[in-house]
Amino acid sequence: MPKSENFFIYGRNPVEEALQNRPNEVDKVFVKNNIKASTYQNINDLALENEVPLVKVPGAKIYNLVGKVNDQGFVAQLSAAKYTNFFNWVETLILSKNPAVLLLHGIEDPHNFGAILRSAAAAGIEAVIIPMQNQAPVNATVFKTSAGTAGRIPIIRVHNLNQGLKDLKATGFSIVGLDGNASQSLWEADLDRPIAFLIGSEGEGIHPENLKRCDSLIKIPMENNVESLNASVSAALVCYEWVRRK
Repeated sequence: MPKSENFFIYGRNPVEEALQNRPNEVDKVFVKNNIKASTYQNINDLALENEVPLVKVPGAKIYNLVGKVNDQGFVAQLSAAKYTNFFNWVETLILSKNPAVLLLHGIEDPHNFGAILRSAAAAGIEAVIIPMQNQAPVNATVFKTSAGTAGRIPIIRVHNLNQGLKDLKATGFSIVGLDGNASQSLWEADLDRPIAFLIGSEGEGIHPENLKRCDSLIKIPMENNVESLNASVSAALVCYEWVRRK
């Protein structure tokens, strides 16, 4: 599957998570030279253990690498964000356990994407599947917002949404679309089966043609004339309702 280009991640926790969960993808760690060694002992130990160079550099160097962000004095250079191959992933599934995946479309804000990855990983979702078009790739902002959990859950990139839908159905998943106009509430939906939750952007939602391809549609009940929730909030609610049912 295609990969995103080399990138930098920043912040103490994301750097530490990367060293813990995907050290083979970390090329180098940069630490601001005025930070006391005692405050990042675990990062230093992980870098040594995995033979990843750790370099102390001036603040100007950190700025040149990632710009004006909340880097906390820690930056890691990653070789590439690797996407999981769909068919290799399918071979590891146990459908009898009724796994759930998130299928995203139109999530172009990397902060939303990162937050969705974090919720999915925390809830035990099997994978997050994204199309190549109209979708934020895994980049430094996504990794930072996910608090490093982008390295803990398979991220599968398919050629397009239609192909993803077909492959999931052929594998045995039911496609459940999240749509504010659906007649069935999330609280009432049958979730006791292998499910792929299809989540669209908060602006346009799921395209009408793709809504037709869903096996069922559900909505999150709203009060006070609120039309919709942020996509990452909606994804978190869906994930944890699924967890609650289990």
